[in-house]
Amino acid sequence: MDEYLFISDCHLDANRQDITDQLSTFLQNRARKARFLYILGDLFETWIGDDDPAVCYSVVFDALQKLADKTKIFFLPGNRDFLVGERSAEKMSASLIGDPCFITLDQQRIALLHGDSLCTDDVEYQQFREMVRSHEWQSEFLAKPLNERKLIVTELRQQSKVAIQDKSMDVIEVNQMSAVESFDELNVDIIIHGHTHQPAIHRYERNRMRYVLGDWNPQPSFLSWRADRGFELTDLRV
Repeated sequence: MDEYLFISDCHLDANRQDITDQLSTFLQNRARKARFLYILGDLFETWIGDDDPAVCYSVVFDALQKLADKTKIFFLPGNRDFLVGERSAEKMSASLIGDPCFITLDQQRIALLHGDSLCTDDVEYQQFREMVRSHEWQSEFLAKPLNERKLIVTELRQQSKVAIQDKSMDVIEVNQMSAVESFDELNVDIIIHGHTHQPAIHRYERNRMRYVLGDWNPQPSFLSWRADRGFELTDLRV
């Protein structure tokens, strides 16, 4: 029976070997039971372009390539790795999908998001998001030398950490009204996303559901679906 798996927010980092090990184990074992694997963004802590050899992630790339022999892999870029392009997707043996992406399971229409678009109270971040997702900004950024891009991203990450410290959780979390309105705007019954690192199952009127994936801290966090079981969220915090 076909199984769908959904993960996000692994935030792979050369300084967090524990997360790399957990994800590699997951891909080599648990993920092989699934017919489809959807990675909903922030697989990487940072991504500065497809020309980065990213040697530190080679173990994960190898695991994804081997998994692809059995499991169809999809990748939806997040706010940390929105510069992942076709070359890197090919290295992961994954198909790039947009945000939002729509699928249908058990006659229910489902929207897959990274989740940052729902955090509408953080006006400053939404303005930044619009800027860096533009073709003009990305073309200009990717034209810079690799080392310069690394310095820029390091500075941006430091600025982001400082900015987050000055914001309340209500500001950086999902805006509940935006979440409710998204069901009608997207014409869906279910929304699945990550980004907030707050794994949960939210229930709304008209049997609508919002599944939030957790980050890998480094324990696995994943959502599965099978026709005989429906959705099951696996996370030690839920």
